[in-house]
Amino acid sequence: MEKFHENRAGAPSPGVLLDIRNLVTEFRTDSEAVKAVNDVSFQVKAGETVGIVGESGSGKSVTSLSVMGLIPNPPGEVTGGEIIYNSREDGPVDLTKLSEKQKRKYRGNEIAMIFQEPMTSLNPVFTCGEQVMEAILRHKKYPNPKRSDGFKTFIANWIVQFCVFIAISILAYSWATAPGKNAPPEVQEQAVIVSLILDSIVLAFFVALVIVYNYRRHKMGIRNGLRFYSPAEKKAREITMRLFEQVKLPDPKRIFEAYPHQISGGQKQRVMIAMAMSCNPQLLIADEPTTALDVTVQKTILELMKDLQAEHNMSIMFITHDLGVIAELADRVMVMYKGKIVEQGTVLEIFSNPQHPYTKSLLACRPPLTRRLHWLPTVSDFMRTDEMGNIIQNEQSVHEVTYNLVVTEQERRMQHQQLYSKEPVLSVKNIETHFVTSKNIFGKPIKVVKAVDNVSFDVYPGETLGLVGESGCGKTTLGRSILRLIEPTGGQVLYQGKDITKLSANDLRAMRKDIQFIFQDPYSSLNPRITIGNAIMEPMRVHNIGKDERERKQIVLDLLKRVNMNPSHFYRYPHEFSGGQRQRICIARALALNPKFIICDEMVSALDVSVQAQVLNLLNELKKEFGFTYIFISHDLSVVKFMSDRMVVMQEGKIEEMGDADAICDNPQREYTQKLINAIPKGELDDIRASMSQKRMREQAF
Repeated sequence: MEKFHENRAGAPSPGVLLDIRNLVTEFRTDSEAVKAVNDVSFQVKAGETVGIVGESGSGKSVTSLSVMGLIPNPPGEVTGGEIIYNSREDGPVDLTKLSEKQKRKYRGNEIAMIFQEPMTSLNPVFTCGEQVMEAILRHKKYPNPKRSDGFKTFIANWIVQFCVFIAISILAYSWATAPGKNAPPEVQEQAVIVSLILDSIVLAFFVALVIVYNYRRHKMGIRNGLRFYSPAEKKAREITMRLFEQVKLPDPKRIFEAYPHQISGGQKQRVMIAMAMSCNPQLLIADEPTTALDVTVQKTILELMKDLQAEHNMSIMFITHDLGVIAELADRVMVMYKGKIVEQGTVLEIFSNPQHPYTKSLLACRPPLTRRLHWLPTVSDFMRTDEMGNIIQNEQSVHEVTYNLVVTEQERRMQHQQLYSKEPVLSVKNIETHFVTSKNIFGKPIKVVKAVDNVSFDVYPGETLGLVGESGCGKTTLGRSILRLIEPTGGQVLYQGKDITKLSANDLRAMRKDIQFIFQDPYSSLNPRITIGNAIMEPMRVHNIGKDERERKQIVLDLLKRVNMNPSHFYRYPHEFSGGQRQRICIARALALNPKFIICDEMVSALDVSVQAQVLNLLNELKKEFGFTYIFISHDLSVVKFMSDRMVVMQEGKIEEMGDADAICDNPQREYTQKLINAIPKGELDDIRASMSQKRMREQAF
């Protein structure tokens, strides 16, 4: 192993934990080599939080994967530069020079990573507790392990199974050797006695097994009561339970024995944090750990990371596309664009006086809570690139660009007078959607979840009604119940005077031509085996739109242009597009049927803030052009405010608050609404200063 204390020229500066120098990471294709990370240099000091910000494709995640040694080769490879890590055991080492076996000593042990998508990062066939234990056992974070421990545990686990096999064999033998009816009476009597003795032994064994199983399951919290742990595994289990308590998971015993699909997104992310913290790392790399989470869950995750950092004096490399998230967490910020760092500085410097146009665009494109804009600024409002790839920048500041976009109170008042002078196009009356989660032996429901509970509201032609709330509040179920994608339990849904809940299958299919649904995940809602052109044409064929295939194809080509896609994309497949492009394709598919009403379900929650701004602007342009009416569903109150005329706040299946979107954001009447507003990362200078002060207090407390 190469150690840099033997070569003083390579040693990092005092207090520096990670020193990345001129890093180059390439991905090779048949035709070219793409530099995903191009000559990147920065340092991470001990106890410091460094934020890396940029859009998808900027190189921020590839930088973190290069540090972890997780770049897939082929096609990727670190082709230049140094990654000097100051190990607590070995001193300075260049991670790029280590073999795969040597990297494992640091990966997960001294350098840990929280991946972007916990559902795909956690193994679905192992419990959450077992997966955290594996990391602890792999790096031997328990005292005095013995060689015989594994053998003893193996014998203990197999002897139970062996005894069960013997017991079943005895029963089978007793049944197979029973004398027939024609056997002498004394033989039958002896056989009955022997059978009773064997049956009693087997029964006693199974009773003991049940007692042991229930005791270990209910008293010791072991889901599989017949699973025996070695001393090392017992210690790893104790450490795991402690970690689950430390990351504030509710009911750690249940989470330990639960599989990933049985817990919520926020809980899965906490399990990932516990796994990353299991070996007390010096450096924690967090790659988009809060993307697509509710703002309230996001806030608790960020607070948790701050507490853990202060307690363990840990450095954090936090990667995100949202500068608002970085504002209240990072000490220093680096902005990446096309594989290069275009700007870096302290968090106050970046937010108070951004220099690069790309940084300005990232600050400006997030919907503000304090004012309403006609449309959201995008990267193109601050910069563009010429044919040679050189950046041509607009010298305007963020304030100058957004100043002329503000909607005045008079404009909004006039718009609402026109909207609410008409009759509602959709009336939802006392709608309920219940799910039976448990039945008794006779099939009668004994446990019912009221996902939507007695909800009523109206939607007016040309209006955008926002539905906002945390995951599990019932907003998506409500949207699907309106279209009967989920059958409602009760209530009425009146669309243009017709009750949707009472329509026949044929009438419902015809009505769905007028009301379209844009789903949360565009990738899973597009068929991966057909081109996007055919995906858009498919509903047109069902509803007989267009005289023939040629006319339908022309309509699709026109729609692709309208959603800012290239007509040549007609023949490509969904996997060939980015997340933002796939969402545009789903919008084009919804427009193909000439609908009057569109329900948008969390359609921008997983997109970069810059791409999110483009999609939201497109929806508003289409609304003006075609006169659409929207129900816009999201967990992000700032996004809902920008899009909506009125807002409905939901909690536990009920309406918590309803009214004008601006009025609710400016003066919320309910505590739950205020909680949602407080959880939104705003990126204001006062909030940044307050966060810095809190960090100093945490450090002093620990």
